[in-house]
Amino acid sequence: MVGELVGERLRYRTLNSCLTFVSALHGKQLISVEDLKDQGRLHSVQQAMVDCHGSQCGFCTPGFVMSLFALQKNAGAVNEYDPHQAHEALAGNLCRCTGYRPILEAAEQACCAKQPDQFDAREAETIAQLKAIAPREMAELSDGEKRCLSPLTVAELAEVYAANPDARLLAGGTDLALEVTQFHRELPVMIHVGQITEMKQVQTADRHIEIGAAAPLTDCYAALAAEYPDFGELLQRFASLQIRNQGTLGGNIGNASPIGDSPPLLIALGADVVLRKGVNSRTLPLEDYFIDYKVTARQPGEFIEKVRVPRATPDRLFRAYKVSKRLDDDISAVCAAFDLQITDGVVADARVAFGGMAAIPKRAAACEATLNGAPWNQQTVEAACDALAEDFTPLTDFRASREYRLLVAQNLLRKCFLEQHAPKTETRVTAYV
Repeated sequence: MVGELVGERLRYRTLNSCLTFVSALHGKQLISVEDLKDQGRLHSVQQAMVDCHGSQCGFCTPGFVMSLFALQKNAGAVNEYDPHQAHEALAGNLCRCTGYRPILEAAEQACCAKQPDQFDAREAETIAQLKAIAPREMAELSDGEKRCLSPLTVAELAEVYAANPDARLLAGGTDLALEVTQFHRELPVMIHVGQITEMKQVQTADRHIEIGAAAPLTDCYAALAAEYPDFGELLQRFASLQIRNQGTLGGNIGNASPIGDSPPLLIALGADVVLRKGVNSRTLPLEDYFIDYKVTARQPGEFIEKVRVPRATPDRLFRAYKVSKRLDDDISAVCAAFDLQITDGVVADARVAFGGMAAIPKRAAACEATLNGAPWNQQTVEAACDALAEDFTPLTDFRASREYRLLVAQNLLRKCFLEQHAPKTETRVTAYV
């Protein structure tokens, strides 16, 4: 768990240690399971795991303890327990030798029997220490062969990236770290953008939401979910809380994966990316950012500074769906997004985008052309489903066959239509597997 200052208060968040570069810890408080025991006594979270028999083989137990510790720290009043928050906090801990019930009972005991601990007693001291070690100039971490630079401003980032155009940009690192841990690649020069306050802000203006490229997905959630509930639901399935605390919207776009979850939604909504190189900036529709598999319009030395998402308007219908083998913590086989303006029963404007259907996330041009200007009825939808076969020739891989992907894409369009015509009393369910 990592603690950092937000204003004058401490904020605690869990992270995956195997995906965390040392540079991400600069200026922060790091708490591991070894820190919890105090004066020979187990922490109340550890004791809850013992009392409820939540541990068996022990290999996964430290991770559960730290997730529960963060849950307890971030809980509201004493004796307050929210089962949904408990499930969300533990979703990223995959091994459950004892089953689910004992661990959830430990979560309830830990939250309901919350007592002041050594961290509460030292809170003022911790805040003072964090203020004292707060970064005040660009830092460099080096072992003589590998370097990591941590600029503090967008201007510094532009300057150092221009001087090191082959450097790898590091935001949350949830994708980049896998190159080291899984593929054992050397990363000679990295530039960590997580210290740039300007790029971590999420602001809602009159016409759009402006999201800094280094803003963690957890920080993006409230603004996006308020405008587009389906976007919020997809973010909750995007990955575990530990990943969302670290991964960024800018990184999800920047790695240019054809199965990234956010790009299809952002493309359907007409989002833009603001690219910066040196002192110059340019704004590009996100759909034009992706050129080919892992190829983008970004020039050498150019980086994503922010993402701009249009705000919702009452005259448009937005739906998003993720289909994967596993409900949670899984990569999409198909991700679909539909942004439709329907006026007097006629589709006045349609923006339809998919991930997992091509080498890049992209719009379905033939499908949109079939929908635009046509009545919003079953006959039009079926014709638009047929048109999807003109838009995409998906690949077969271990996640899904090409036939399955095309059928799923067509059925999601049908689902969008049927849900829009469902009685208002019916409950929509967007979590499909």
